[in-house]
Amino acid sequence: MRYGVNIFIWSADYNPSVAELFPAIKAGGFDGVEVPIFRPADFQSAHLRKALEANDLGATAVTVLVEGLNVISPDADIRKRSIADFADKIKAIADAGIQTLAGPMYSPVGYLPGRRRTTDEWNWAVEAFQAVTPVLDATGVSLAIEPLNRFETYFLNTVADGVALCDAIAHPKVGMLVDTFHANIEEKDIATAYRMAARHLKHVHTCENDRGIPGSGHIEWPSIVEAIHSTGYDGWLTIESFGFALGEISAAASIWRDIEKSPETIAYEGVQFLRKAFARGTA
Repeated sequence: MRYGVNIFIWSADYNPSVAELFPAIKAGGFDGVEVPIFRPADFQSAHLRKALEANDLGATAVTVLVEGLNVISPDADIRKRSIADFADKIKAIADAGIQTLAGPMYSPVGYLPGRRRTTDEWNWAVEAFQAVTPVLDATGVSLAIEPLNRFETYFLNTVADGVALCDAIAHPKVGMLVDTFHANIEEKDIATAYRMAARHLKHVHTCENDRGIPGSGHIEWPSIVEAIHSTGYDGWLTIESFGFALGEISAAASIWRDIEKSPETIAYEGVQFLRKAFARGTA
């Protein structure tokens, strides 16, 4: 396993000042970082690649769809622009040496039209992800599509639906991210959900139920650790939490209070818990 941390704990985006944190992140027990990419033209691929190499860190990337992009929009032009945006993001992270792009890549976070998804929306999502598979093949990048909880999306909430979507896309470089925070809300049994996701599992977010320090809440880590081991998954275990005052990022994650004594505590105490739990095979 490799242990990662999302830089949202410290910053709303990747910039040169974030790279100054990399020595401490490495010393704190992490193998890599997860960086956001919102607009490909603003992504500092060359700088990030050098900073990662200088600190012997790996990386994954996470994305959401910014305003004006939506692969399940009824507007064909919006869908076309969204597909082009995906292709540009894939190329940008590949230039930084990153091989996994994760996140809820189907519609904007918080878009809730007050109805269930439609068959057309499902088909448009399948078509969009299939459209970028040539870029995935050319770059070696994999997509990890993330189900979110019902308060953040109506389109993809459960692992079962994520598996069905991946089956429909039917490409080996398109799989799933399963996040314990969202699964804690939507799944009857999180361990069973991980086993269900096994053949499509590309990425794992290891988060506590309140986005606090992993191991400090009511997530059922023993069964989850056992389930992830049973799948044969040997990729990234990434802590995704958020700074307590990062403007739009904190608001999007509904962070309205100090979850712990500091955001850094979530990272550095969390990774020690996760390393011990996964090394033992139980928590």
